[in-house]
Amino acid sequence: MRSSSHRPRKRFGQHFLHDPRVRARIVEAIAPQPGDVLVEIGPGEGALSAPLIERVGKLEAIELDRDLAAALAARFPPYQLTVHCADALEYDFGRFPAGMRLVGNLPYNISTPLLFHLAAYADRVRDMHFMLQLEVVERMVAASGTAEYGRLSVALQARFAMQKLFTVSKGAFRPPPKVESAVVRLRPLEAMLAIDEELLRRAFSARRKQLRNALPLAPGDYERLGIDARLRPEDLSPADYARISAFRRSR
Repeated sequence: MRSSSHRPRKRFGQHFLHDPRVRARIVEAIAPQPGDVLVEIGPGEGALSAPLIERVGKLEAIELDRDLAAALAARFPPYQLTVHCADALEYDFGRFPAGMRLVGNLPYNISTPLLFHLAAYADRVRDMHFMLQLEVVERMVAASGTAEYGRLSVALQARFAMQKLFTVSKGAFRPPPKVESAVVRLRPLEAMLAIDEELLRRAFSARRKQLRNALPLAPGDYERLGIDARLRPEDLSPADYARISAFRRSR
């Protein structure tokens, strides 16, 4: 690993990966191949960038920190690395070719809104491999009826098959974060579900209420949908929410 004098900036949620064993496991999980369109979000000091470039030859990177972006651009020639100095939360990932592969150690302070943003490009990606807070990964893959299951779970499971790959200890980073981390893989589903985002917000803002109170429909509508109105929002599967969304659109 290269040494660096860059001081991690709290406002950017910077925690730099420095453990070579973790880095190797992530690269192995991604399994990059020559010709892959790889886009790294938050490359930081380049812990993943370097081995990814070694595998594929060319990498695109989105980095908000101007100092880090400049350091990366100075370290790698343009034919190996293109650095887009931009906010990933606002970036149009549709600029990249369909079939792109997204990777990165996502900034923990914006991980949830960033995942919602990236989900909009599900039909353009081959897969995604991210390092995130362990708590967020557990919410992403949670089953309905569990405490971790929520709006993020439903929104992502409607579009992706997800797998928690392995956990990462705090000591693998500089500075160590206050939480444990995990690496997760997301692969787009062949048949994605259309779910109204406002419906999810409304449902999970009253997750402990019964459906007939949390998401009131006309009398008999839940029966027509084959859903028990006495259930709570956290008990419904993504397919249930897709059925309710389609039903509401048809009215």
